[in-house]
Amino acid sequence: MKIGCGAPVSGAWATADNLARFSARAEELGYDSLWTFQRLLVGADQELAPVYRSVLDPLIALGFAAAHTSRIRLGVAVLNLPFVSPAHLAKQAGTLDLLSGGRFDLGLGLGWSAPEFAATGASTARRGARTEEYLRVLRTLWADEVSEFSGEFYQLPPSRMEPKPVQRPGPPVLLGGVVPAALARAGRLADGWMSSSRTDLTGIAEQIAAVRGAAEQAGKDPAAVRIVCRGAVRADDRGRGLTAPDGTRQRLSGSYAQIREDAAWLGEQGVTELFYDLNWDPLIGHPEADPRTAALRAEEVLHGLAPSGS
Repeated sequence: MKIGCGAPVSGAWATADNLARFSARAEELGYDSLWTFQRLLVGADQELAPVYRSVLDPLIALGFAAAHTSRIRLGVAVLNLPFVSPAHLAKQAGTLDLLSGGRFDLGLGLGWSAPEFAATGASTARRGARTEEYLRVLRTLWADEVSEFSGEFYQLPPSRMEPKPVQRPGPPVLLGGVVPAALARAGRLADGWMSSSRTDLTGIAEQIAAVRGAAEQAGKDPAAVRIVCRGAVRADDRGRGLTAPDGTRQRLSGSYAQIREDAAWLGEQGVTELFYDLNWDPLIGHPEADPRTAALRAEEVLHGLAPSGS
């Protein structure tokens, strides 16, 4: 199983210096991938977790990270497709893939925050059908010399989009979502599925089976479907970790040894890629955390969980 990490994009440690340094250090330590996430804004009266209060733009942050790395893959988990047109995103994603030398993975979600839908003028209606058209527009713009599409939601007149991305026929697309329809859509239409920070990892095997079952029904090789898990890590030197609803230790919390054991267990459930997202640690990703303490803690955890054992 491939191991990645979350980039410094939320709260106290989300600075230019940290983004450059941690991206380069993650590559040196043998991490396979580096991930951002999207939060456009938070409503003034909206009660969300601190991790969402102060977040860098995910694609600009990845572009910055690309300039300070050469091998590590760069992914967004996830960008909410209703908030931007497919033509605009195709240009952004293709450019990022080109400038990074073909290292970009595009995770897409449908969004859930009402203030963000209102602020972008996006619709919540028939989001599944919109997603199918959206992916078709992305792929024709990335792959075809002349692209054209006429659908219920999106119109693309005969057009050329250059330059093309390095990865052919385009950057891999991973879809998020946890309801049965979303899991089936990921298996049927995408290169893989991306779990969310709220995923109950005790039931992830059933979700993976749903994704791969849908892929097989669509005539795809289910074993080739990527299963990417966001690990909201909470390292604890005492080994106590967080308490799950059933009274047991929550997965991916506790000592480094316990977190590594959980990672191995996730591989046994069918996860192909796991990234440790330190942004969900309140001592790191909270906007009111001490910046220096946050950076030191993040560096310690990054080293403690490094795939190379450095």
